[in-house]
Amino acid sequence: MSTLRGLLLMLIAFLFMLAAILGLRTLLFRPLGARAAPTTLALAQPIRVDVERAAAHLGEAVRFRTISHQDPAANDWQEWRSLHDWLVATYPSAHAAMSREVLQGYALLYTWPGRDARAAPIILMAHQDVVPVTPGSEATWRRPPFSGAIADGAVWGRGTVDDKGSLIALFEAVESLAARGWQPRRTLIIVSGHDEEAAGTGARAVGAALAARGTRAEFVLDEGLAIVTDLAVAKRPTALIGIAEKGYATLRVSAPAKGGHSSTPPAETGVQVLARAVLAIADHPFPLQLNGPVSGMLRALAPEGGLLMKVAVANEWLFGPLLKQRLGATPEGRATMHTTIAPTMLQGSPKENVLPQDATAWINYRIAPGDTSARVMQRAQTATQGLKVKLDWERAPQEPSPVSPIDSDAYRLIAAVASEGGQIGVAPGLVLGMTDSRSLLQLSRNVYRFVPVAASLQELAMIHGTNEHLTLANLERMVRFHAQLIETATR
Repeated sequence: MSTLRGLLLMLIAFLFMLAAILGLRTLLFRPLGARAAPTTLALAQPIRVDVERAAAHLGEAVRFRTISHQDPAANDWQEWRSLHDWLVATYPSAHAAMSREVLQGYALLYTWPGRDARAAPIILMAHQDVVPVTPGSEATWRRPPFSGAIADGAVWGRGTVDDKGSLIALFEAVESLAARGWQPRRTLIIVSGHDEEAAGTGARAVGAALAARGTRAEFVLDEGLAIVTDLAVAKRPTALIGIAEKGYATLRVSAPAKGGHSSTPPAETGVQVLARAVLAIADHPFPLQLNGPVSGMLRALAPEGGLLMKVAVANEWLFGPLLKQRLGATPEGRATMHTTIAPTMLQGSPKENVLPQDATAWINYRIAPGDTSARVMQRAQTATQGLKVKLDWERAPQEPSPVSPIDSDAYRLIAAVASEGGQIGVAPGLVLGMTDSRSLLQLSRNVYRFVPVAASLQELAMIHGTNEHLTLANLERMVRFHAQLIETATR
């Protein structure tokens, strides 16, 4: 009996100590980025937005079919030239205030000189091109994909969100400021790549040109994350500001074989070897990790999620598995925590009754910060050890971007404007795709990726999909955001 009592007392003491540790760590916990509190900045007054005019302009921009095909030879470059002419005609005050350069044929570089040449400029970005509409899917759109129709409280069409909405919002904001005689103290630079959805050569040309001129920017802001209205770890809409983006690599897995007639197959065909190799790679995913941008997001959102969320984040050493489970409830959330592996393409015999002499698969990786393409290759080689396959990169991999700071004046400013007076939560995040901003990384340590579009995760799935549209409320928010950001940052 005394032994049982002793064990019970030890258990009670352990639980008491555990509760004390959890409570103390929670009490001492400070959200990451607390020094960047959005409400501490004096912002320029929001402008009045003529949303009907902005919507009409966005609809017109959508009608220019600046479609980036995988093969640039298939692009109708006259559409880009027409868009450029339309921008000049539609925004006369903006074009009178800014100089314009055209690089790489169609990339646009605008400069609004500031009064203080010593002040580092700010760079805002939005690309001109859009992805194709899947052939045969046109009839499933509520409005024709290149109609630019204004209906049901939104502008409809390919590119309304990605990324002509940002382009038009930028020009609406600059036009409004220039028309009333605003003169920036700090130079404003607008970069608009023409092929972000394909090769990204336009942004690279602009980045190289600015670097050659010795440009060092206060910050760069491009498309990326948005205001998510149903984030699993937050109780209110949250503006996620991308502080990094994943890298990109495609692994080619080849299984050489003898080939021959399918009526006399060998004990193991090249297709079978290839299948085993692909499964071996895919069945060994990268571990989920709560570090880098995702850690910053959780630490910033801990107060938003209530007491239990705060306790869990403050004591990640104990509750890490539960946090991973909650964040990983969606494919998007899971992808933020590790390098993803996605087999996407297969190639074998050119005929059904012929054994292939070479079976090939392509596996696409989105490389998380902290990982590298070298580590990706090493894991694939380990997974396929003993299998007669050849591993090569389809093209040179692109590594993850550096992680931009969240304690900078630039982040604080973007967060302040995005918060809309504290009504919207703000947190750093990781961009799962790639943006043109990676071509300007050499110009600033403060490179951020955010579009002030408020939507649910399901609604955001329309990007690159069917029925892409931008609500008038979001268009108004985007124009107001850019005008307030420009005026505050350049005054």
